Amino acid sequence: MTSKCNLIDKKTFLTGLFVIMVFVLTFFCAAPKKVYASEVNGTTNESTTNTEDDKAVNNNDLTFYFNSGEGSGTLSATLQMLLILTVITLAPSILIMLTSFIRIIVVLHFVRSALGTQTTPPNQVLIGLALFLTLFIMSPILTSINTNAIQPLSKGEITQEQAFTQGMEPLRDFMFDQTNEKDMQLFLDIAGVTEVESRADVPSTALIPAFIISELKAAFIIGFLIYIPFLVIDMVVASTLMSMGMMMLPPTTISMPFKILLFIMADGWNLVIGSVIKTFY
Repeated sequence: MTSKCNLIDKKTFLTGLFVIMVFVLTFFCAAPKKVYASEVNGTTNESTTNTEDDKAVNNNDLTFYFNSGEGSGTLSATLQMLLILTVITLAPSILIMLTSFIRIIVVLHFVRSALGTQTTPPNQVLIGLALFLTLFIMSPILTSINTNAIQPLSKGEITQEQAFTQGMEPLRDFMFDQTNEKDMQLFLDIAGVTEVESRADVPSTALIPAFIISELKAAFIIGFLIYIPFLVIDMVVASTLMSMGMMMLPPTTISMPFKILLFIMADGWNLVIGSVIKTFY
């Protein structure tokens, strides 16, 4: 028993000694080092060690210097970069919500659903078509924004605030032309805006959601009109199958070829795209 106790005591003593040695080595290895101005700036000039700045540095254990080389404009440049990154992040939302993209993509999805072709055309084709149609419709507005805001700002003729205001004017005019008065009044009442004498008195925070609701309403109206002829074909096919006693055959299987044939004979894509574009003029 005595030998075993002595063996345990020796193990405990050696373990404690090892832990203490590790602690001491860690403490000395992690001791803070003084960084002088000559070392921070990458020079080894000994004549500068007695200056007041170096004495202030010697009073601290570790000093870091951050210099972007832009002097007093560092904060402004950082905010500009942050603003640019924010705009780039929100660019898809701006493209979708503040342009004609909403109405076009919703109508195209209604066309595909009315035909009953499931995933034909695929989403990539519909989105690509909607994007190019949006660029076609919004090209005069984009040209106006480039002429009145982007180019003068790049030349330094106007400030960023002026560029934002002048760039929003043609976009606001487009949204005003496509927004219903009822939807606009809804958000003005919610926002508590009572006195509106001109378009300039309407805040963009109320204009944008009113525009989105108006676009969805217009798209659903167009989608309803598109559905009617295809719905008639479905009803005729379903009645014919029931009269023939073919209860187990899905009517959509038979009606889809007829709907595609009707769409091709009527030059459906020309009619749908042309009608949607004309709603913006």
